Amino acid sequence: MSFAENLIELRKYKGLSQEEIAEMIGVSRQTLSKYETGESLPDIEKCRLLAEIFDVKIDDLISYKKDKNNYGLGVPPKGKHIFGMVKVGEKGQIVIPAKARKVFDINPGDKLIILGDESQGIAIIKEKGVLDLLNKIRNNGEK
Repeated sequence: MSFAENLIELRKYKGLSQEEIAEMIGVSRQTLSKYETGESLPDIEKCRLLAEIFDVKIDDLISYKKDKNNYGLGVPPKGKHIFGMVKVGEKGQIVIPAKARKVFDINPGDKLIILGDESQGIAIIKEKGVLDLLNKIRNNGEK
């Protein structure tokens, strides 16, 4: 998708009009319309403001492309990822996608904790993250 397509999709997803977005970033509705038709592009400061309004990364606002790996979904909010699909092996094992391992710094030998909520699904958390959180809670309780 192009910047223009991402901008249109995000604006509609947020339920905002061209006028509302234009006012938020300090341009005319006509200028915003030109952004959406691809006739012109905003400067970097306007891109930063748009990314803040939509809570997305500037890179994703500018160049995010829908494909099979993200199931054709639009630009994700900051810090949210779709890493693709994994297949469960005979013994219940899964392979964590390389991009997910990189983003979350998961390395061979790391211990992971599997949490579950029957209504929401499964979560995988690094052991160190949980232990750090528990220690922080314990230390706050002792103060």
